[in-house]
Order: sequence, then C-alpha cells, then structure tokens
Amino acid sequence: MHFIRRHFKLLTLAASCVAIGAGISAVTSAGAATPSTGTNTKTTAHGRLGGLRALRGAVHGQLVMATKNGFSTVTFDRGTIESVNGQQLTLKDGTKKQSYNTVTLSIPPSARIRDNGEHASMTALKVGQRVLVVQAPKRWVVSAHTPRTASSRTG
Repeated sequence: MHFIRRHFKLLTLAASCVAIGAGISAVTSAGAATPSTGTNTKTTAHGRLGGLRALRGAVHGQLVMATKNGFSTVTFDRGTIESVNGQQLTLKDGTKKQSYNTVTLSIPPSARIRDNGEHASMTALKVGQRVLVVQAPKRWVVSAHTPRTASSRTG
C-alpha cells in the first residue's frame, strides 16, 4: 500500500499510456477486413499490446492528468542530441530515419539525468546519443543512451 501511495502519479501516468494504447489498438483494429473465427489467447494478448507498440514510435506528446488541485501536463520529447550547452539541450525529435522537429530545452538543475542507465550530469551527455526527456510539473527526467553500432552488435 505504501508503494501505491508513493508512486501514485507514476502509476496513473502508466495507466494513461495503457489506456491511450488500448484506444489506438481499438481504432486500428476496427477497420480489419477479415472476421475473427474464434478467440485465440495469443491474438487477444497481441491485440491488447498492439496499441503500446504504436506509442513506441511516438516522438513528442503531452498528457493532461487530473490532480487534487486541478490538472497537470506531462510532456515528452524523444530524439537525438544535437548539442549540449550548459543546461540547454538541443535535440532533433524523431527516429533514426525521420526528423519531426528540432527543440531546445532548458533543463533545470534538479532534473534526474541518466546516461546509459547510470546517474549523470548534463556534461556527460554527448551529441548523437538517443534521448528521452519527460517534463512533469515537479520533476524532469532526461534519459540518454549511446546507440549500438553494427560492430557492437556482432561482437
């Protein structure tokens, strides 16, 4: 029970993501041309998780969440680091193959920064790393990782 109270907002955010994924899954499966002949456990599980796969490609988004005091907005950006200058982080929103937008974010000193899974500072971040920045009203999280190269996958 203590865990739920302590992480209520995070659990609410996760539940929101699941709900959004379920909605996306319902919309995409509504136009399916072939009727189902029966219920298959594997297919049912795939249908529930299909919406979450759609979020995997998300590069920018905002969630508005109800709180005790009204509403709060959580924003995320995902892309590649273009530059790091003090607390300024410039990233190209997008995937490896497509660019959506270039944004410069002022990262507060209290932000939680991780580089390849380890606690880090802004100076540890490098141009070319993949990054996810989550901005919540009371907390920022910056999670960067160095993309694997073809030579690192074979070794």
